[in-house]
This record gives sequence, C-alpha cells and structure tokens, in this order.
Amino acid sequence: MPPFLYLLAGFVLLFFSGDWLVKSSVQLARHFKVSTLVIGITVVAFGTSAPELLVSMRAVFDGAADISVGNVVGSNIANIALVLGMVAIVYPVRVKKKTILIDWIVMMVATLGLMLASSDFKLNSFEGILFLVMLGLYIIGTIYQSRKQNKGGEKIEEPSLSLLKTLFLFVAAALGLYFGADWLVIGAKDIASNLGVSERVIGISVVAIGTSIPELATSLIAAIKKESDISIGNIIGSNIFNIWAVLGLTSTIKPINVSSSIVSSDYWWMGGIAILLLLSILPLSKGVVSRWKGAVLLSIYILYIYLLFV
Repeated sequence: MPPFLYLLAGFVLLFFSGDWLVKSSVQLARHFKVSTLVIGITVVAFGTSAPELLVSMRAVFDGAADISVGNVVGSNIANIALVLGMVAIVYPVRVKKKTILIDWIVMMVATLGLMLASSDFKLNSFEGILFLVMLGLYIIGTIYQSRKQNKGGEKIEEPSLSLLKTLFLFVAAALGLYFGADWLVIGAKDIASNLGVSERVIGISVVAIGTSIPELATSLIAAIKKESDISIGNIIGSNIFNIWAVLGLTSTIKPINVSSSIVSSDYWWMGGIAILLLLSILPLSKGVVSRWKGAVLLSIYILYIYLLFV
C-alpha cells in the first residue's frame, strides 16, 4: 500500500478511535459510579492525547525517535497556534475562569521541565517517572480544587450504553489506536524517506496535525456552544498531558534520544507560542482571543511550518 494511504488510514483510525475511547471510558466510569467531574479532568484529557501517546510509543520502538518527540512538540504548537487560531477565527474565545491561568503556569512548568530534561539530548527513565509523578500531582490537585468549588454537588449520571456494548467499544477503540498509530508511523517514515526530508519535520508537521484533530474538534464544538473555558482548558490540558503523560510514559518504558534541532529550535517555538497564548488571555486583553488574534496565531503557525521545509 502506498505511504500516503497508510498515513490517511492512520489519521482516520486515530480520529475515530480517540472519540470511541472517550465515549467508552465515560460510560465505564458511569457504570462504576465515578463522577462527571473526575471524568472531565482525567478521561477526556487523556482521551484526546491518546493518539499522541500511541504514535510516540510506536515511533520509539520503530527507531524513529524524532517522530516521537516531534509529534508531541508539534502537537503542542499546533494545539495553540493552529487549533486555537482556527477556533478564534470562527468564533472568538472568551476566557472566564481564573483557574485557566493556573493551568497555563502548570503547562509552562511542564514545557520548561522538558527543555531542561532534554539538555543532554536524551529523555531517560528517571525523567519519565518524574514526569508521571508530576502528572499525578496535577490531576490530584485539579480534582481537589474542583471538588472544593463544587462543594460536593457533583452529579453522577446513568450510563446510556450497556456494560457489554461499552466494553466492546472500549476494545475497538484500543485496537483502532494501536493499528492507527502503526499505520501513521509507517506512512510518515516512508514519506520522509521518499521526499528526502527528516523524520523530525514529518513528525512536527504532518503527524502532529493529524494527532491534533481531536483537540480541534473538541475545542471548535465547545467554542460554538459558548463553552470557551472548555475550549481553552482542553488545549492547555492536552499540552500538559502530551509532555507529562506521553513523553513520560514513553521514556519510562524506553529512553528517547532527542535531536539537537528539536532542542535548539522547536522547543523555543513551543515556549514562545505558549507565551503568546498567555498574552491573548490576560485581563489586559479583555480575556478574549478575538478573530484578529486567531489570525495572528494561525499566521505564525503557517510561518513555522514553512520554515521547517525551507
């Protein structure tokens, strides 16, 4: 099968499988009487990051470390500059919750921690475990704060699918993510080889855009429904999960070599665009990511992708 068909099939399978994973996980949580609050903070955030996790793990074990790290870095850049940029152009995003600032700080801690950990051009098992511990503390802290704000008024909804159907959907999602990641990595490696470009460039551009589709869909729907905090929160939460969960778990299982180009260039783009996000949502800017700000973010992303290929 031609490489682009592997790539396309991988994208499609990852998109639907990520959606199935979130739906089945939510249903499982309801079967076991877990609150919607806990589901939102853990299951949905992890579900939208599941494609990045499977792709990154598959790439590392296939000897394509640049696709693994590039996928995460590229996804974090795309989540803000591409996803938020496009969403804001369609529907300006208004930030209401002050807790978004705390989440942004956590995202920057994760970003700076990744830059520091990669200074020796490698992510080892110890650093991976540290990332996972930080993720655990973040989830516990977020759940605690949310419970405190809700004052025990959490609603536990009844499942809409039977347990058997839920388990079937969960297994189908897991298999879809596995094969989708496999095909995406195969296609990306072959395309990089055929075009004479590096795996880093393919990972940061094509693969990252593909694995950011769930975030785009979730954020766009949330913005249209005027749930702006969910839109921004999904993007920031996904970026945190991408670093601490995806790279944390992957490097714990198998140390990852990080190329000098990613360390000296792409990390700085990721950090700089994160700072642009802060400037866009500060009270001084009325807490609104307007259409012109969205256009600026999208233009910066297009420039970044252009510079990757020249």
